[in-house]
Amino acid sequence: MSKVIIIGAGGVGTVVAHKCAMNNSVFTDIMLASRTKSKCDKIAADIKEMHGVEISTAGVDADNVPELVALIKSFGPKMIINVALPYQDLTIMDACLETGVHYMDTANYEPKDVAKFEYSWQWAYQERFKEAGLMALLGCGFDPGVTQVFTAYANKHYFDEMHYLDIIDCNAGDHGKAFATNFNPEINIREITQPGRYWENGEWKEIEALSVHKPIDYPNIGEKESYVLYHEELESLVKNFPTLKRARFWMTFGQAYITHLQVLENIGMTSIAPINFQGQQIVPLEFLKAVLPPPESLGENYTGQTSIGCQIKGIKNGKDRTYYVWNNSDHALAYKEVRSQAVSYTTGVPAMIGAMLMLTNEEWMKPGVYNCEELNPDPFMEQLNIHGLPWNEKVDIELPHTY
Repeated sequence: MSKVIIIGAGGVGTVVAHKCAMNNSVFTDIMLASRTKSKCDKIAADIKEMHGVEISTAGVDADNVPELVALIKSFGPKMIINVALPYQDLTIMDACLETGVHYMDTANYEPKDVAKFEYSWQWAYQERFKEAGLMALLGCGFDPGVTQVFTAYANKHYFDEMHYLDIIDCNAGDHGKAFATNFNPEINIREITQPGRYWENGEWKEIEALSVHKPIDYPNIGEKESYVLYHEELESLVKNFPTLKRARFWMTFGQAYITHLQVLENIGMTSIAPINFQGQQIVPLEFLKAVLPPPESLGENYTGQTSIGCQIKGIKNGKDRTYYVWNNSDHALAYKEVRSQAVSYTTGVPAMIGAMLMLTNEEWMKPGVYNCEELNPDPFMEQLNIHGLPWNEKVDIELPHTY
């Protein structure tokens, strides 16, 4: 019996709930909880209609540890799958420690009042989880998540030393909206408007936001303008693979998206500093989030594909070697299967796989706090092919786009 609570009922939470229900031989009892129970009820109704599986629902404030503890004690799960907001990672980890259940998330913690994300806060829980005999798996989505599994797989099977890593992320889909974000708008815009950073020769290099870009050719998609961002998996990858001389993260943005973002930034709408409005304080970015389309609403008419992968250069048996591993996902097919677009799908499926492996595979369950690349990549790579995220690889090809 493996009871799980999924916290968060946005686009990713929708996918995780569907995919857990589709694998109910492992996830025998499922609860979906969020601040807004009606959202959970709608997802539960879709799951019953599409997959014939009943799941429980609940309302919970994930900022409130006693409330989380009460929910966990009432349901009695083996683990929590946290797909709520990154601001809530630490309160949910605290609740897991208090109740003796395992923990997993898809994005690292960031404080609400500072647009800064790093793993230090969660890595600091290492001894507490180890002493409690509990596991916390951090960042088990696609990027972070699968990109780290891809890198670990490459290191295990194809390289003696990895020297150059470029994670490349393309969304070539069309949702028909003038401006919308594919995951939580608040988190998305905070991430994109911060200075870019990449690792080179043992130190972090900082650049102006979206200042380094070039076209990259993506499989089945073609060339798309791609921008260097700072992304959280870089922090753990350079720590766990010290032979890396350079590690970068690239993401595509259309010109219309960039123009909208620049205008919003110029007029102060992306600010996280509170302002006075009609006698009360509001945060401009939170107001902007409220007027933008929610990511879970984009799926129905979404067309096109995503392509996310790792391009790696290094040494094997004293000779230069290159390796490219990637997945392409289709927005329309994702919606047909789980009522969500492919950006949420590519995050939610790995979360389900990570939870499944924690519950069924001894190599993926050990006390402490871990990132995905610290565990055996082979079973995860196998499950990606089974559960909707098939991957492709090419060895010793020219990688002209990012090197």
